[in-house]
Amino acid sequence: MGFQTEFNSVCKFKSEQELYELMEYGRGKMVKKGFRVYPTGQKVIAYTPDNVAIAIVKLVGCIAEINFQGDEVTEVEMEFIRKLNPEESRIQTDLAYEMFFSEQKV
Repeated sequence: MGFQTEFNSVCKFKSEQELYELMEYGRGKMVKKGFRVYPTGQKVIAYTPDNVAIAIVKLVGCIAEINFQGDEVTEVEMEFIRKLNPEESRIQTDLAYEMFFSEQKV
């Protein structure tokens, strides 16, 4: 058991529903497997499940726990700041593939 630190705080959504709630209501959360530490108060880039940069969000809460099924999970709460324009999205997406996703963009 240990904590994994998200040094660059890439918020990559695995669920379209979590992303939709953030974009629609201005606040949302995502659930990650394992214990992770996200620096609250920091603004970061949010990515779709398809690895496309979509928005700037502010991390407002991070709770790591063991759920009722016995799984280690981390819930990250965030506020929507603004949607990225197409050029910003393209640049951030290209950088993320090089730095975080460890694969070539197709």
